[in-house]
Amino acid sequence: MTKFRVGVQLHPQQTTYASFADAVRRVEAIGVDSIWDWDHFFPLYGDKDGNHFEGWTMLTAMATLTTRAEVGCLVTCNTYRNPALLTHMAKTVDHISGGRLILGIGAGWFERDYEEYGYEFGTAASRLRELGESLPIIKERMTKEIPSPVRNPIPILIGGGGEKVTLKLVAQYADLWNTFGPPEKWQHKNNILNQWCEEVGRDPSEIERTVSVGADDIPDNLDAYTEVGAQHLIIGLGDPWNFDLVEKLVKWRDSANS
Repeated sequence: MTKFRVGVQLHPQQTTYASFADAVRRVEAIGVDSIWDWDHFFPLYGDKDGNHFEGWTMLTAMATLTTRAEVGCLVTCNTYRNPALLTHMAKTVDHISGGRLILGIGAGWFERDYEEYGYEFGTAASRLRELGESLPIIKERMTKEIPSPVRNPIPILIGGGGEKVTLKLVAQYADLWNTFGPPEKWQHKNNILNQWCEEVGRDPSEIERTVSVGADDIPDNLDAYTEVGAQHLIIGLGDPWNFDLVEKLVKWRDSANS
């Protein structure tokens, strides 16, 4: 029987560090399996010039604030950092967390980040091409890091649902895959991923299937995701944090796994 996992993505925007840190502690105490932030430089909703914190610096704090849950960035923008540097950063957070880091990564999409921080935005195709170039560097660099990662290799999560490029990269390089619903759309993407696994010679069972869910999915829609293959359900929350939803998600997991 598949054991289902649940996680929370805490949005590092429109909040204070003290509130964010408290939320990290609270959701681990509630019992989630994974805790995530994101990799942007400005808020994605609400006041466009509101409070915001950098994702990988925050991951270091998340690693020290927790003792059990896995932590990760959902997801790192590939083109914001040299892939070898990113691997070194990931190894460092992996050690800080005692081997609980998941290296989440994607091609990037938020144009304001690029423009205001001086990165070349390019096109969706060019960003995906750069992601495809970075992933083997990350994999290879991970074998050279000194000291080696605690969890070696560090699992890689790729986010996105592009059927021609992204899902092929997932089949080639990822240990976890994440995209959005609704369940019927997610199932279609999942089926495409399985086809890519067959084409590249990868056992599809090696890739943990995660899905980002919303408040409206809890609790009534969760079974629909697992029925089409999802194994790890992640809810996104902003401040003020709705811990009741987290408790419902954990309760659902415990019932599904009993």
